[in-house]
Amino acid sequence: MTGIQPQPGIMDIKLYVSGQSSIEGREDVVKLSSNENPFGPSPKAMEALKRSAHLMHRYPSTDHAGLRAAIGEVHGLDPDRIICGVGSDEIIHFLCQCYAGPGDEVIYTEHGFSMYKISARAAGATPVVAPERERRVDVDAVLSACTPQTRLVFITNPGNPTSTILTDAELARLADGVPDTAMLVIDSAYAEFARGYDGGVSLVDAKPNVVMLRTFSKAYGLGGLRVGWGYAHREVIDVMNRIRGPFNLSVPALAAAEAAVRDRTFVEKCLSENTRLRTWLAEALAAKGVPSDPAHANFILARFSSEDEAGACDAALKEAGILVRRVGGYGFPDCLRITVGDEASCRRVAHVIGGFMEARTEGAGV
Repeated sequence: MTGIQPQPGIMDIKLYVSGQSSIEGREDVVKLSSNENPFGPSPKAMEALKRSAHLMHRYPSTDHAGLRAAIGEVHGLDPDRIICGVGSDEIIHFLCQCYAGPGDEVIYTEHGFSMYKISARAAGATPVVAPERERRVDVDAVLSACTPQTRLVFITNPGNPTSTILTDAELARLADGVPDTAMLVIDSAYAEFARGYDGGVSLVDAKPNVVMLRTFSKAYGLGGLRVGWGYAHREVIDVMNRIRGPFNLSVPALAAAEAAVRDRTFVEKCLSENTRLRTWLAEALAAKGVPSDPAHANFILARFSSEDEAGACDAALKEAGILVRRVGGYGFPDCLRITVGDEASCRRVAHVIGGFMEARTEGAGV
């Protein structure tokens, strides 16, 4: 052990734990633990990736101009106000590195994405948690947590692992209430699944201290390539670009993402199926005594009567070759987060959980 020590706050960071991806001794595993698109990526994205193979000896563009132009065209945004990163996670890191440090505070909500706290600590800032109410972001609690030391406020909307969403009016009230000396970051990784929600675009356009984050990992099925993007005022984009690695996105990732965002037919099919199957799965589980809140993402948060019951159901699902996500680390020990898979996967989940709940009822003598 040398005398060299890490920066303060680094050793307070708990390692990120991803969703389980395999079950020992089983090959027919249904993975519903990481909110992945069950239909995979667009065929056009896969073709673009294959075509990019002959350019792998070349460095990628440093400005991501082609991808930013495609995002701007599809979403009606100014490409000069877009930044691309290795997943939206990297942009979260950029924001903390650029705008928070020792003596500053970074607010995130009780059940928010763990990377907010990790990136805040990595920058030497103090993470501050604001309580949620009934699995929804509490605007008043967030605003009450703001102090003169607050520099960043992270909100996941729709939420993960809750799948709940703030209304436009609630989000606007939050943006109006955040101090001018702090930045509101609306992490809209699941925005595509929430019909009628612009992800925060209108608020970014209206206020210089609002940033929107998006990703290609969910609706576009490119989780394995790690591509995310952010939208903000040009001054904010300019600041983040000063610490962004010049070649942070690879040639294949840029090519696939550009093709994916332009293939509107494929993504609309994925979103339509998600809406249909999400509703079906939530209703099927509710009929068996497992409720969930109205969901606005590509997963539901199934609630059980106790932590023991949630753990036993998780074990039953694994026995059947199905992986879902335990979310005790996010403050929900009595819940399971279940990704909306394809129809066969959803029916399999409903069948196993239905059988589990019926056996519990019979065992209790009800």
